[in-house]
Amino acid sequence: MEKLVIIGAGESGKGAAYLGKKKGWSVFVTDAGEIKQETKDFLDANEIPWEEGQHSEEKVMQADCVVKSPGVPGSIPLIMDLTDNKIPVLSEIEFAYQYTDAKIIGITGSNGKTTTTSLTYALLKHSDLNVQMAGNVGNSFAMDVADEKRDLYVLELSSFQLDDIVDFKPDVSVLLNLSPDHLNRYDNDYQKYIESKFQITRNQTEEDYFIYCLDDQDLMENIPNHTIKAQMIPFTQNKVIETGAYLADDTMIINVKKKPLKCPLKN
Repeated sequence: MEKLVIIGAGESGKGAAYLGKKKGWSVFVTDAGEIKQETKDFLDANEIPWEEGQHSEEKVMQADCVVKSPGVPGSIPLIMDLTDNKIPVLSEIEFAYQYTDAKIIGITGSNGKTTTTSLTYALLKHSDLNVQMAGNVGNSFAMDVADEKRDLYVLELSSFQLDDIVDFKPDVSVLLNLSPDHLNRYDNDYQKYIESKFQITRNQTEEDYFIYCLDDQDLMENIPNHTIKAQMIPFTQNKVIETGAYLADDTMIINVKKKPLKCPLKN
């Protein structure tokens, strides 16, 4: 039986551990801090061994795969040792992705992620779609994948979660805006943070969609530096555009594939 080690027992780690257990992995959870009693009870109930207050390096290095919490930097010695030993280190998002064939809308940006994700989810749920909200808001993606068969996920994705993707690919990616944030995680280098955000579209194909803001200067300056294969759909408040979304008085005009949709913003 292949060994899966979960580093960090927060909601994402808890979900990844549960999914791993259900998929036949031998799972071990390790957290350098204190694990919530609720999580301990959950792990015990599912016969998943755990430790807190340390990382037992010998056990960690025996892993066939490691899922680390988004809050654990890739620069710490333990993660670097795993990388040097060619042991895959994944995010919960990446790990869960391989166990679902649902369509995915991935939303990131320095500001407005939660609001946009919540609104998108609410609109889709209201349309009676089999959809769930997860990621950096709502449920653990892995936990939901373990128990449910969804048609669609709306995922809020932080830069930390995007750092550790390998094959993860949203069918629709949304990059709302860019501004300096979490720079202590990125060697105080704003460009490294920007590169992390653009990870959301790196695996997309010509069949996918990339939605972005024309009005964000930093975003627009960086788009030419990236190979984006997805169909690009901009949105703006400042001008009329042929393809994408824009404002006209009190109406939002959405024009994709020459099928304009008018959405009044006031009753």
